[in-house]
Amino acid sequence: MKRGFYTIMTAQFFSSLADNALFVAAIELLRQRNAHEWQSAALVPMFALFYVLLAPFVGAFADARPKGQVMFISNAIKVVGCLLMLVGVHPLLAYTLVGLGAASYSPAKYGILTELLPPSQLVKANGWIEGLTIASIILGVLLGGQLVGPTMSAWLVELRIPGIHHGPDAAIAMLVGLYVIAAVFNLRIPLTGVTPRPMPRNPLVLLPDFWTCNMRLWRDHLGQISLSTTTLFWGVSGNLRYIVLAWAAVALGYSTSKASALVGVVALGTAEGAVVASMRMRLDQATKVIPLGVAMGLLVVLMNFIDNVWLAAPFLVLLGGLGGFLVVPMNALLQHRGHNLMGAGRSIAVQNFNEQACILGLGALYTASTGAGLSAFAAITAFGLLVAGTMALIGWWHKRNQRVHGHEIERLLEIARRDDLHG
Repeated sequence: MKRGFYTIMTAQFFSSLADNALFVAAIELLRQRNAHEWQSAALVPMFALFYVLLAPFVGAFADARPKGQVMFISNAIKVVGCLLMLVGVHPLLAYTLVGLGAASYSPAKYGILTELLPPSQLVKANGWIEGLTIASIILGVLLGGQLVGPTMSAWLVELRIPGIHHGPDAAIAMLVGLYVIAAVFNLRIPLTGVTPRPMPRNPLVLLPDFWTCNMRLWRDHLGQISLSTTTLFWGVSGNLRYIVLAWAAVALGYSTSKASALVGVVALGTAEGAVVASMRMRLDQATKVIPLGVAMGLLVVLMNFIDNVWLAAPFLVLLGGLGGFLVVPMNALLQHRGHNLMGAGRSIAVQNFNEQACILGLGALYTASTGAGLSAFAAITAFGLLVAGTMALIGWWHKRNQRVHGHEIERLLEIARRDDLHG
């Protein structure tokens, strides 16, 4: 891997570490204020909101300037969101602004991979970035859990930071430092030599362009399969992070601090699956992992029968491992097709739009269900059956494509195979 790749990885690690710790801190901040449970559940869809609203623009923005600069600006927006929480702005609104920073960060983070590396290293690079992102999720939720826990929380308050009087506020103040570290590494990301694509003076003209790019991926016989798979995976995974916290509270009687460790356990399994996939899978083999999605959905339903942490931990590792092995090759195939069809930044923006729209939709559904009194057990069952059923439909869709468009699919797979082998 080129040296600049590791600078990107380091910046991504610290930014994602802070994102995930902030999620736990925001939940505890809402609970300390005795907010209704639906407000905590709403953190997930509110974070996804700007991913959906600004999807037509952030991809073009990422393609219009050096991606390290885009990542720096995005981290600065996240810092502003944290500061707003500290001055009393409602956590849901402030966390939405952090989501704006994440929405503009993502196309640059993934898009720079296709600019910096040859296609032969894309699966490996995705294994690295997904594995490291998952590692930051593990450490982030653990860090967030510790920062809002009674011991660390009391110690942070005793530091008497100006304007900080409660544990969650102190935790958020500490996380600002992580975003600053990420921003420093953003400034050290090298130029890739790719000529920027200027944004139009009237940003609204990007709307038809974005719609065209979106439809181009959905009409591509491999793009539609990889896009639907990653969309479903991240839509469910984004909400499962909160559902595991809610499930641990009901099934195991865990506090936010203790339950956050189980979110980390799922992420640990995902990291292991991602690393294994990066070593064993090739671009042209990506569609072979579809059955794992069905198995993953059925395993989610089985969570309802676990009430012992010694069973829960290895079970959640297995669940995460299946997800990691599923998403890495599919993500790499999607990036490859998107890069060939429309360019890196626009491709990632389309991917983010679909994935975050799924997170937003499922999160809104879960939030509304929570407000109506739906239990965590019922939500887990619904999510699991949704994953299994939808992945089965995606598998059927791919087999139909192979029957009807077999020659075209073989041609596209041959391109992927050739690029994978020869770069």
